[in-house]
Amino acid sequence: MRRLVAFALCAVLGVSPAWAQAGRDHFKVGVITSLSGDLATGGNVTKRGYDLWAKAVNEAGGIEVNGKRYPVKLYYADAQSEPSQGASGAERLATQEEVDFVLGPYSSGVTLAVAPVLEKYKIPMITGSAESPLIWRQRFAYTFGTIPPVNYTGSQPVGALAGLTPKPKTAIVLGSNDAFSKATAEAFKAAAEAHGIRVLKFNIVPSGQDLIPLLSAAKVLRPDVIAFGGHDEELINLVKALRQINYTPKALLMHYGVTEPAFVEALGKDAEEVFGASVWTPTLPTRGNLLWADARAYAEAAQKEYGVPADYTQAGCSAAGIAFQAAVARAGVTPPLDEGERRALRDALEALDIETFYGRIDFADQGEFYHANTGLEALTVQIQGGRPVIAAPAEFAETQPRYPMTPWNQRR
Repeated sequence: MRRLVAFALCAVLGVSPAWAQAGRDHFKVGVITSLSGDLATGGNVTKRGYDLWAKAVNEAGGIEVNGKRYPVKLYYADAQSEPSQGASGAERLATQEEVDFVLGPYSSGVTLAVAPVLEKYKIPMITGSAESPLIWRQRFAYTFGTIPPVNYTGSQPVGALAGLTPKPKTAIVLGSNDAFSKATAEAFKAAAEAHGIRVLKFNIVPSGQDLIPLLSAAKVLRPDVIAFGGHDEELINLVKALRQINYTPKALLMHYGVTEPAFVEALGKDAEEVFGASVWTPTLPTRGNLLWADARAYAEAAQKEYGVPADYTQAGCSAAGIAFQAAVARAGVTPPLDEGERRALRDALEALDIETFYGRIDFADQGEFYHANTGLEALTVQIQGGRPVIAAPAEFAETQPRYPMTPWNQRR
């Protein structure tokens, strides 16, 4: 009778009784990402990465802790490309689903809304995608990221462009008005100025704005480089707008989206020779001990599962799962996790330093990149032959950069 009364009270309060969680033989993993709305393309890239990790770890019997294996079950919350919806989803996953840890959002704006909620409930989260430095400057104790922030990676491709002959002298830098895109544009601008490239114009524009009037005005200045911080659809629209006004800069630089298969699919030959920033490609020489032996093995598994090539965001999301997998084993915690065990998991993540198919995962425990992964090397990629290839730095380069860009009207 006492248990029935307690159960009824828990039902009214919207929580589950302790004995319903006790003895659970699997980890409950929350996933918050944008499965609908303007950012659904990228959100579904993160979903592929998280799902592939869950499938692979479960096929291996689950996460091994002290000789016993525990499967994982994913519980999704659709952020709908809106920070407020992401925060609501985090609240539900924490209080109703009572997840043990969370795999985090595609976008930086949603991540910034979700992190304080999970901080309140002391639930660790790793985002496999969000890259705005604003996240790490907040110094959230329970939020981590497998992809370094854009101010860590964004300077590499600008430096690579500055080393080309003839060296570009001028640039126009644009960015959409969201946390990630704005930070990307700011990183491009700072790097250009540091390398002696004069920035003729710097604009942060509303997301989804028609870019043709802005680029038509920029065309008059004839910049050597156009650098743009934005999300996948915006990057595609920028290339289309440049072709429509028939202006080909010597170099066109972007960040996320260039390596996403949808970029080449949408643009065809017009995607050729566009530069981008990345931290992973399927050809990168990596070595891992968990699930996939190297980058190529992961790429083959992803291609088989989804029929499209994996980009660095999808791979980063699978790597986020591996980071949790390794930290859970090291912390020796088993489901369901109470607050003390989640704190132990957080501490294990902070101390983590492992090699994976994605490269090194080493979350910073101090400074401006607090809890971001600083174990990866920034790469400059360029679309050549319909796929992104590494153009710099020299120790990883697969090809020489093609420069200046082939004019739009000379492409076949």
